[in-house]
Amino acid sequence: MERTCSLHRAGARLWGLDILSGSMNKKKMLITVLVLVALAALVYLQVKSWRKFDWQTFKEQTEDVKLFYVGLGVAVIYFDYYLRALRWKILLRPVRQTTSSRLLAPTVIGFTGLALLGRPGEFIRPFLIARKENLNMSSQLAVWVVERIFDMGAFALITAVNILWAADRLQQLPGFASGASKNIGRYHLSAFRIFELSGVGLLLAVALASWFAIRVRKNPGAAARACERLLGGISQRLATGVSHRVHKFGEGLNTIQDLKSFLQVSAISLLLWGTIGGAYVAVTHAYADIGPEITLSGAFLLTAGSVAGGLLQLPLVGGGSQLATITILQKIFGFAPEVSTSCGIMLWLVTFMSVIPAGLILAHFERVSFTKLEEESLEEEEKALDKIG
Repeated sequence: MERTCSLHRAGARLWGLDILSGSMNKKKMLITVLVLVALAALVYLQVKSWRKFDWQTFKEQTEDVKLFYVGLGVAVIYFDYYLRALRWKILLRPVRQTTSSRLLAPTVIGFTGLALLGRPGEFIRPFLIARKENLNMSSQLAVWVVERIFDMGAFALITAVNILWAADRLQQLPGFASGASKNIGRYHLSAFRIFELSGVGLLLAVALASWFAIRVRKNPGAAARACERLLGGISQRLATGVSHRVHKFGEGLNTIQDLKSFLQVSAISLLLWGTIGGAYVAVTHAYADIGPEITLSGAFLLTAGSVAGGLLQLPLVGGGSQLATITILQKIFGFAPEVSTSCGIMLWLVTFMSVIPAGLILAHFERVSFTKLEEESLEEEEKALDKIG
């Protein structure tokens, strides 16, 4: 899912690797150019493999979708926005008692900004919540970071468990059953074995990240000093910078008030990603040629591909997510390119773009302009990061 491509950038923001500078416009332009080049290369490779693409079949497959399942997918995604508002409310408990209904409009408007503006729109949500709840932007950036940590953890855990638990079913998929393999050093591994090992790696990464977060939250100062000692022999400047950010990260984790809040946020995060998988099931079942073959485990596989592909994202256009989903449907599940393309685009529209109508309506009632919101949120983000950088 496209919105979920912010998982990767959260880690970079966390360590201060993406702090805005005075050369904001040049940097944005450079990133846009690089993404465009990458997307152009992906599109070229995809089109090259579609020399026999039947556009009439594509049109027929798209026209024959069952709208009930598409609508069900949209409803599930809208429910996810409520879950996000509820999770943010819990993370605000240490500083503000509020309701999820108050946070729902900023959440929907924020994701609409992400869909319309791309990366520059992802900080609209914390900016709107900070303004509505009379809080400073830095506190909401801390909540945003913690939210992304739980997103990464829940997504990785569900993906890993799906790979290991449903290994027998997934191994029977045409793309894995074909026997494709690759040499890694002295070892000759099948495509599915590599995929399975990635699940184990994800579980280990989640466990390690959880252990690190617990240690840092328990004593941010000690964790910061340990990092400074560890990196001091390499570069004192690097050691000081990492130490400072580890300390701020630990303070940010204090948005989790107690064990009850931790369990609630964890459960909501797992439910959120579980329902995203449900939305993928609903949309794929809108296609007669695809639906019968897609189980929940297959839907989670598509979700993982969408998240990975979503690292290449342009406003309103998307790009990487659709190509990744289409490729998995075609190469792993063995569906025809025409129906794979139609389904991949429909998944993107439902899971990422369907928020726009509601977001525009709410923005009208809230009397906000997306252009202004982009500028103001980026300015506030820069000020907040300057304070901790």
